[in-house]
Amino acid sequence: MTGMPPSPHLAHAPAVVVTGIGQLVTADPLLGDLSPLGVVTGAALVLQGEQVVWVGPAAAAPAADAAVDVGGRAVVPGFVDSHAHLVFAGDRADEFEARMAGRRYAAGGIRRTVEATRAATDEQLAARAASLVGEMLRQGTTTIEIKSGYGLTVADEARSLAVARTLTTETTFLGAHVVPAEMADDPAEYVRLVCGPMLEACAPHARWVDAFCERGAFDADQARAVLTAGMAAGLQPRLHANQLGPGPGVQLACELGAAAVDHCTYLSDADLDALAAAGTVATLLPGVEFSTRSPWPDARRLSAAGVTVAVATDCNPGSSYTSSMPLCVALAVREMGMTAGEALWSATAGGARALRRDDVGRLSPGARADLVVLDAPTYVHLAYRPGVPLVHRVWQGARPVTG
Repeated sequence: MTGMPPSPHLAHAPAVVVTGIGQLVTADPLLGDLSPLGVVTGAALVLQGEQVVWVGPAAAAPAADAAVDVGGRAVVPGFVDSHAHLVFAGDRADEFEARMAGRRYAAGGIRRTVEATRAATDEQLAARAASLVGEMLRQGTTTIEIKSGYGLTVADEARSLAVARTLTTETTFLGAHVVPAEMADDPAEYVRLVCGPMLEACAPHARWVDAFCERGAFDADQARAVLTAGMAAGLQPRLHANQLGPGPGVQLACELGAAAVDHCTYLSDADLDALAAAGTVATLLPGVEFSTRSPWPDARRLSAAGVTVAVATDCNPGSSYTSSMPLCVALAVREMGMTAGEALWSATAGGARALRRDDVGRLSPGARADLVVLDAPTYVHLAYRPGVPLVHRVWQGARPVTG
């Protein structure tokens, strides 16, 4: 068992002890069974203010101001969705239907969403994004990264990030998503726009800078220019890469010290070595492969090479219109070769690493009190019962916010 003295700002906050936990996943290897998941059976935890302040066996739980019994249910950390595109307008269900009928996925459909997003009001964009965040919260996601990328003008990218900033601190400038239709004949000029006036307008609203380094989007030199300009403006780099085929993106991300490189479907041995050496997280996005009938990334190969793996939704209107981290956990187990424990770790602690956060994705003293009570006795049910609404209650701080 372990605890911590309350920090000064917690001294007068009421403490709540959560008991009756059949299985507690802490995602802290120093707790419980000493595995990466840090599983504690017959557990309790104490929440005070916004923090976890004590974890251990229920019989040893300290006194608290209030107690909540979860009736033998499993408790896991709130999911950390480290890759999502939630600020958009329009619908692309027809593209999904066509893919299911055999048409191959390509990146060009993004421009349809750009057109609809530009035509939408700020209020419409905010309402759609907030609705998706609500869906995510009800499914156990308590930390979300949100990208721009469907405006592709200075004004539309800036307002997209301003909307995102009202919903999360993990905001990403993705002006380099695709070249917009009106500049298709001069991609070099568009890159200059992204690296100049667009970045200047967007940087105040963003923590991260990203680019889509892929055929049909941006090549390695263009992606390098965008990321280095963003870094010079104080943003931290991440990258979309190696989704549609082999390419230079993973190597570029590792060279620049990116926190994460996302998709990672087509990887050479050199890519694996670079990821492991750089400590760059490989974020896998199972909703994309499910929704596009594309080849599945090999999580087993990444893990065997010593690469840290995250799992995220890539929630977007074109290639992965799901807000469900539980679905992505189940798909990672069924289709990517992960165990249920590995997939859960990647959807919590792995996502936190992809965002360079140490206060979320775990349930141990000092962490944020973001926890999910499952209507199941063990976390394995997340993969064992796909599609079932297993999230019984979500806590953020010393009180439930759903259920």
